[in-house]
Amino acid sequence: MMHYPTKMDDSQAVLNIIGLSKSFGSLQVLDNVSFSVAAGETVCLLGPSGSGKSTLLRCANWLERPDQGRILLKGEQVGVSNAGVVMSDRDLARMRMRIGMVFQHFALWPHLTVLQNVMEAPVHVQRRPKDVVREEAEALLRRVGMYEKRNAFPARLSGGQKQRIGIARALAMKPELLLFDEPTSALDPELVGEVLAVMRDLASEGMTMVVVTHEMAFARDAASRIAFMDRGAIVESAAPDVFFSAPATERARQFLQRYSAASDRSLASS
Repeated sequence: MMHYPTKMDDSQAVLNIIGLSKSFGSLQVLDNVSFSVAAGETVCLLGPSGSGKSTLLRCANWLERPDQGRILLKGEQVGVSNAGVVMSDRDLARMRMRIGMVFQHFALWPHLTVLQNVMEAPVHVQRRPKDVVREEAEALLRRVGMYEKRNAFPARLSGGQKQRIGIARALAMKPELLLFDEPTSALDPELVGEVLAVMRDLASEGMTMVVVTHEMAFARDAASRIAFMDRGAIVESAAPDVFFSAPATERARQFLQRYSAASDRSLASS
């Protein structure tokens, strides 16, 4: 049974997650997770597969309904009204407009062109003027290096190009928070760099982001903070230089050693 507290915490964080738990049947995926993200931070969620990273991200915008706990976006509870009642679909959609999400497998509309994909939600969900949205969408496509492909359909794009369109589409909603769920894991290795370059630019510009990733170099260079997850809990949170040079937990040390060994094997075989 979900517990719906009616009193809100007074928090300055853009995202504040408090005591979040989630199970699928008998499998507990998140176990009393609490963490916050300040304005302008890029927090990278690291950890082994199955540690709950993607589920945490999906709960943050109520794509998965948590069993217990609270998610606050600038002090407003996501998914639940001030009266402690589950939000209507309309109210939840309004809340989600404030949280952009970039998915692992792009999730572009195949029947729309690149430009139409970026314009669709601002025009039809936010009800903003089409001419204004078009101008902003074209600027975003230039920003991610995809303006020349504005009239192409997704089937004609590489994976890296599709993911850059996914980022532009999320930015078109002018979100207060941007969530990335392993945005490079479905890409061929040679296409990863072009997506990470866009994400690095966003981080340097102060976009508030939470990124689930296995790209350790990106996490080391672009993150403000690393949150390391294991077995449904955040077991360590530290600045990147501290985490990568002197992790505080044995589980994080093992994780980094395996990553280093895998990188060495990859270099040896190339």
